[in-house]
Amino acid sequence: MITCTFFGHRDTPKKIEPILRSTLMDLIENKHVELFFVGNQGSFDALVRRNLKLMAFEYPHITYAVVLAYMPTDIKESDCEDYGDTIFPEGLEHTPPKYAIDKRNRWMLDNADYVLTYVTRSGGGAAKWMELAENKGKNVINLADIAPQNTNCTSSI
Repeated sequence: MITCTFFGHRDTPKKIEPILRSTLMDLIENKHVELFFVGNQGSFDALVRRNLKLMAFEYPHITYAVVLAYMPTDIKESDCEDYGDTIFPEGLEHTPPKYAIDKRNRWMLDNADYVLTYVTRSGGGAAKWMELAENKGKNVINLADIAPQNTNCTSSI
């Protein structure tokens, strides 16, 4: 099964959503990606998750999972729906919180064929993980290279 994961800035602007959606469609229709792993920190992850949730209705053969870095500690019964699309990789339960996101991201990277990013600046975790993906020979697509220049501003959803 061909897989894809995601790394992007926490402050990714919502206006990249059409480019994200068309790139996801291309991955599904032309690259035959069927399984997606996404994190749960920041606006980029939220945009990806929302789009994958919607696209799963259009493309019933795809699946996605939100990969948690930490086990939820205080889940109310009303929150259970929010965790229905999540996974918690084996081994993370013994990882100190300081290292949990890095270990989760490494798991996602190791289990992906494609890496879709939104990286507009060289600092920060998104740039680090994009560089690691390139160094590992992954198929990396940076939405910032596709997006018009005026989308490089910061915004939240």
